[in-house]
Amino acid sequence: MPKFETERQVPHPPEKMFALVADIERYPEFVPMCEALSVRSRKEGHGVTIAIADMTVGYKALRETFTSQVIARAADCAINVKYLDGPFRYLDNKWRFEPDGKGGTIIHFFIDYEFKSRILGAMMGAMFDRAFRMFSSAFETRADEIYGPSMSRSNGIV
Repeated sequence: MPKFETERQVPHPPEKMFALVADIERYPEFVPMCEALSVRSRKEGHGVTIAIADMTVGYKALRETFTSQVIARAADCAINVKYLDGPFRYLDNKWRFEPDGKGGTIIHFFIDYEFKSRILGAMMGAMFDRAFRMFSSAFETRADEIYGPSMSRSNGIV
């Protein structure tokens, strides 16, 4: 039931932003509330990477781990996350990275989810909602750290 969708323009090329989001093993370093992430399996071929991963998220004393399938398609600059197991009834997450015509990227981020338990949903729902709203900016900040900040952002233009 909770759903969040946003578009953000960043000064880094789509291929770099795609690579940053596809590098799921690094999420615990910068993604809000991501405490651990382990990849169970990974298959690569024809520009497509399919990974099965366990992600542990937490806030204060609350911790939950869920399993998802991450499908990264380099040719499309798109990443789809399919929920497999854990505390959700469902979770649907999509990323798309489009050129902005100026060397940067328009990032499309979408997530829709519902907890299995109403109690867990009430306890963690607001926290998840806040975290998902911070995801886009967390990746943008990480891109600036790795690829360098753009001149336009440092001048307050973007």
